[in-house]
Amino acid sequence: MAKSEKIRQQDAAELNQQVREAEEQLFRFRFQFSMGQVDGLKKYRQLRRDRARMLTELRSRELSAPEKGN
Repeated sequence: MAKSEKIRQQDAAELNQQVREAEEQLFRFRFQFSMGQVDGLKKYRQLRRDRARMLTELRSRELSAPEKGN
């Protein structure tokens, strides 16, 4: 199962929680990079992509919700 499929199966509350956790981890990574601890660049990039997938899915649901009501 692809990551995007896993994301689609989660509800909005779970996605919002995961976005907050990802943002916190990204903050920590940026802080570590500024201190010269540059290991984990691959993980940083993957985390950014995963966060973007979650935000895209949340936005997609937000935009499709009013259409279902009409």
